[in-house]
Amino acid sequence: MSHVIKAVLHNPSHPEYGQITIPFPIPLDEYDQTIEMLQAIELGFSINRDSMVDEVESPYKPLALLKNTMVNVDQLDYLAKRLAGFCAEESSQFQAMAHHLNLCDIKDFINLTFCCQKATVIIDFSDLEKIGHSHYIHLCGGSDVTEDLEYLDGEETAYLLIGSGSGVITPFGVVYDNGMTLEQVYNGRQFPSYPYDSRLMVLEVTPKRGLLEGKNPEYLYLPAAENQIERTLVRVGVTSPHEAQVRLVFDELPEELAEALDLEQLAGNDLLGLNRLCRTIEPMNDAEMVKLNAAILMAKAPDIVSLCRLAENLEQSDSTPGVQTPEKHGRHMTREFGQPEGLHQPHLLLPEGYGHLRFQRPGTGGPRPPHESQRRRSVSRGSQTPGWPEGSPPAHPKQRGNHHALRRRLRQWDANGAALRREAFPSVLI
Repeated sequence: MSHVIKAVLHNPSHPEYGQITIPFPIPLDEYDQTIEMLQAIELGFSINRDSMVDEVESPYKPLALLKNTMVNVDQLDYLAKRLAGFCAEESSQFQAMAHHLNLCDIKDFINLTFCCQKATVIIDFSDLEKIGHSHYIHLCGGSDVTEDLEYLDGEETAYLLIGSGSGVITPFGVVYDNGMTLEQVYNGRQFPSYPYDSRLMVLEVTPKRGLLEGKNPEYLYLPAAENQIERTLVRVGVTSPHEAQVRLVFDELPEELAEALDLEQLAGNDLLGLNRLCRTIEPMNDAEMVKLNAAILMAKAPDIVSLCRLAENLEQSDSTPGVQTPEKHGRHMTREFGQPEGLHQPHLLLPEGYGHLRFQRPGTGGPRPPHESQRRRSVSRGSQTPGWPEGSPPAHPKQRGNHHALRRRLRQWDANGAALRREAFPSVLI
């Protein structure tokens, strides 16, 4: 089962619109489409509970009590994400405590996901040592108690627990609540932070004017669907990005990209650009990330929009791993293409090679290559070395072919990133 919850919903104000079935969690690439389907039956426009639950299908049986209750689609989505991250023991704790507390409200179910781990559930009484150790861990809140367990008599601990008589029999095992209370971590409006799957950025969102009493921050996980951004802003009490204040909580961005963004100085107006950027780079592999870092280092993009364009057009750029200086770049180009015709004359090159390739201009004591039209005329007249001063040794045919390849490559760089070419080849005449 790919979903944790499958809910059949309808609009109680317009039952004639029929029902809609939605699996949760909603995949990112289906979120906008799901909201559009809800809006088609006049649901999903607000953050209020506007959907009536007709049926619930889930491996978490207590959720069947959500039937005939009002929910919001984002509440179901958040609950499903929380439950999707549970291990087998947490699943037993959640179901046993939900049954014990007789929960039937979506808000209570969400809050239970944050505290059910404090309870002890016994399904198999045959291993008392294991039961005692597990119970001790739950009492300590799941903290690291490895050293304590070495000296703990697990069997005696289990006997004391069972003999206390505080256990409650449920269809999911005998549950001991250990004094657990249903804490209001979720206030019914703003969702607590929970990065469900791998995301490049987690941002805390608050209004610029500050949080009102009883309100909590909201969190955005980029890349996100457009409707997710809009609904997150509404939940925190703002209607547009420029009214929001954002703070970076976590990021997994490439190093050079993170430095270029100045993540400590983000603003609400950056949200859409950051989301576009994260959508672009999320599918990149490690090699493409290295290439992106190199392109950002060379291009020195001044803002998020420029960084987005750079990432979106990355396939038009060229990158050579391990080449970080003009001299190394020149050596690489020489190995790959050979020397262009005429460049076998040492006095025509600076020591850095192709990386700072420049021909001496008139008046500096050295020859300068002629214009392309002059080269063609020289060829037509049958000169020994097309377009070069008389007495120059003829270029090897292989060198001429490599030179043409180099010229084509440099023109491509001109088309795709003039700044890159100007920095690496500041004075070459192409």
